Amino acid sequence: GGQGGGSALTQLQYPVGIFVDKLGTLYVADEQNCRVMRWTHGATQGTVIAGGNGLGAGANQLISPMGLSFDRHGNLYVADCRNDRIQRFDLEKDL
Repeated sequence: GGQGGGSALTQLQYPVGIFVDKLGTLYVADEQNCRVMRWTHGATQGTVIAGGNGLGAGANQLISPMGLSFDRHGNLYVADCRNDRIQRFDLEKDL
């Protein structure tokens, strides 16, 4: 972020949840862009790791992601608020 609100890989639109791992990688639930972003330490832009495929209820879509967490196996869990579900993403497999 830091480049004002928007949908570019350097921007966020209403970030509502964050997680920082042991390596300093930042994960952000980007609510208005319906995606989860990842910034590695020192990166100038983020990477979309979940959602970002428009509004919808498909396995690769989110509507209003609000919170996120990881399990001990590295799976990402996202509270997909407007779809009334919790989505699980295997980042090794799904990326």
